Amino acid sequence: MAERLDSEIQTAVQLRTFGAWMASEQRRIFLLCRRMLQDPDEADSATQDTFLKAYRALSKTHGEPADLENPGKWVTRIAVNTCLDRLRSKAWKIWQRRPAPEDEAVILQMAAGVEPDAERLLFSKQIQQRLEVALSKLTSRQRAVFSLRHYEALPLEDVAEILKLDVGTVKAHLFRAIHKMREELKDLYQDVRALDR
Repeated sequence: MAERLDSEIQTAVQLRTFGAWMASEQRRIFLLCRRMLQDPDEADSATQDTFLKAYRALSKTHGEPADLENPGKWVTRIAVNTCLDRLRSKAWKIWQRRPAPEDEAVILQMAAGVEPDAERLLFSKQIQQRLEVALSKLTSRQRAVFSLRHYEALPLEDVAEILKLDVGTVKAHLFRAIHKMREELKDLYQDVRALDR
C-alpha cells in the first residue's frame, strides 16, 4: 500500500514538473508549428501532439531519455517531425482550407485595428501574408530549415542535429530557401530601397 502511494506521489510530481516545462516551451513550439503548417488550428493540434509524444517518450524511459541533454532541442525535433508528418499526409492536404487571396484581402480590410496607426498595421499584415505565401512555396524540408534558422535562431549545427541531416545538406536547403524567398519578395525590399534614397 505504501509503495503504491509513493508511486502515485512520484507520478503527480512528474506530471507537475512536465506541465511547468510544457508551459515554458508551448508558445515557442506553437509558433514553430504555425510557421511550418501555416494554419493556426493545425499548429495547435500539432503542438498538442508534440507534447503528448514527449510525455509518452518520458514515461517509457522513466524521465531519462538518452537525448535529453538539451530538452528544448529534443522537443523541437519532435515538433518538426510532427509537422513534416502532417505536411506529408495526404489527408491533411485534402482538409486544409484557406480563404482565396481576394477573400483574405476583404477580411483584412474589414478587421478593426487595435493600434492607433491602422495603415501601419495593415502594411505589417500584408507583409506577413506575403511571407506566409513565400514560405508555402518552399519544400517542407526547406521550410523546416528556414524556420529553425531564422525564426528560432538556431545555429546550423543544431538545425542539422534536429533534422538528422549533414550540415552541408542544411546549408544547401537554407541557400535554396533564401533564394526562393528573395525571388518571391524582391518587390518588397526594392520598394524599401527606393524609399531610403
